[in-house]
Amino acid sequence: MKSFTCTIRDKEGLHARPAGLLAAAAKKYAGTNVTIAKGDKSGDAKKIFKIMSLAVKCGDSVTITADGPDEDAALAETRAVLEGAG
Repeated sequence: MKSFTCTIRDKEGLHARPAGLLAAAAKKYAGTNVTIAKGDKSGDAKKIFKIMSLAVKCGDSVTITADGPDEDAALAETRAVLEGAG
């Protein structure tokens, strides 16, 4: 299991578009569990509504965790999506 933490720079936070891009990136790794957490809340990063339910705003930090055979690739791709947002 590996993880990284990222601060959201998009002025709108993780709204529908970046949440959809994040979910699409995470879904590419079917055999790997990918979660997103903000504070004490977490959810499946493969589900757009779980991501949006965290109400992530600009300046918030989120942690992405991947566990499975493709965890390195899943983290690299989700990091690229989050760092590209904003």
